[in-house]
Amino acid sequence: MSEKLPLSGVKVVLIDDSNTIRRSGEIFLSQAGCKVVLAEDGFDGLYKVVETQPDIIFVDVMMPRLDGYQTCALIKNHHDFRNIPVVILTSKDTLFDRARGKLVGSNQYLIKPFNKKSLIETVINHTQLHEEVSYDH
Repeated sequence: MSEKLPLSGVKVVLIDDSNTIRRSGEIFLSQAGCKVVLAEDGFDGLYKVVETQPDIIFVDVMMPRLDGYQTCALIKNHHDFRNIPVVILTSKDTLFDRARGKLVGSNQYLIKPFNKKSLIETVINHTQLHEEVSYDH
């Protein structure tokens, strides 16, 4: 009998132009049981959000064509998606950056490089599982 994974069934869209970040995020989240959908930029990300109807979205700030702030604003201003938590991923940790993230409606700011624990805890804190699951690893 296999042990149930802590985030089994949680759908995540991870939008980042860095292959390394996408791959590490996918590995960490998949190991916890998430269904992970990856996108390389904001336009691709918006398509994947519509297609997937995820439980949570991670979006990088610095991307070509459509940056993370614009992508977050478009998601949060859309009636069907405004209640999906959006977590901004960035290596820039200034007060201005955090304020800009809040202005576009992000639910959290996660500094890169992230680790497995911070990524999993973020998903737990922003999904319906937060009362049911604790992550100790």
